[in-house]
Amino acid sequence: MHQYTQFHHHGFHAMGPGRGRRRRHGGPHGWGGPGGPRARRGDVRAALLVLLAEEPRNGYQLMQAIEERSDGAWRPSPGSVYPTLQQLEDEGLVTAVQRDGQRVFEITDAGSRHVAERPADAPAPWDAAKGEAGSSAHELMKLVRDIAGAAAQVVRAGDEQQVQQARDVLAGAHRSLYRILAGDSPDEGDARE
Repeated sequence: MHQYTQFHHHGFHAMGPGRGRRRRHGGPHGWGGPGGPRARRGDVRAALLVLLAEEPRNGYQLMQAIEERSDGAWRPSPGSVYPTLQQLEDEGLVTAVQRDGQRVFEITDAGSRHVAERPADAPAPWDAAKGEAGSSAHELMKLVRDIAGAAAQVVRAGDEQQVQQARDVLAGAHRSLYRILAGDSPDEGDARE
C-alpha cells in the first residue's frame, strides 16, 4: 500500500489511500491530533480574553501565543478560535479593527472587566493543557517538530541521495510507530522485510 508522510509546521501525519481526512483521536490525555489536547470552548474563550487583555492580536497570533504558553501542548484550531472570537465580539467583549491591512482583535472595557473578575489565583487557561499532555507526550511532540525541521533542512540543503536516505529513515519510523500501537516490537517488521 502506498503511503507518504506529509509534514506540517507543527508535526506530521500519515496519509495514504483512505486517509485523506484528518481524524481526531481521544486517547488518555485528550489528544486531538498534532495540535495537542482538545480544549473545551470555555478554555479557548478564557485564553483569548486573557491574551487580548495584554495586547491586540490577530487570530494567528492568538493561536501562536497559546501554543507558546502551553509549551507546545495546545494549539487551538482556527475552527475553534475564529467562531469564539465572533461570539466574544457579539457579546461586546472584544472588537475587531483594521490595522496595517490586518483584522486585529482588541479587548473592550466590558472584556477587561470580565478578565478582572477572574480569581487572582486562577490558573492560566493553557496550564491545564500542559498538565493533560504530560511530560512524555510533550517530549514526543517536541521531538516530532524537531524531526520535521531536520527533514526540511535535508530537503533544502541535501542532494538527491540524502533526500532518499532521509525518506527511508522516516518511512521506517512511520512503520515502527504503528507497530508500537499494534503491540509489536518496533523492530519485528524490519526483521521480516
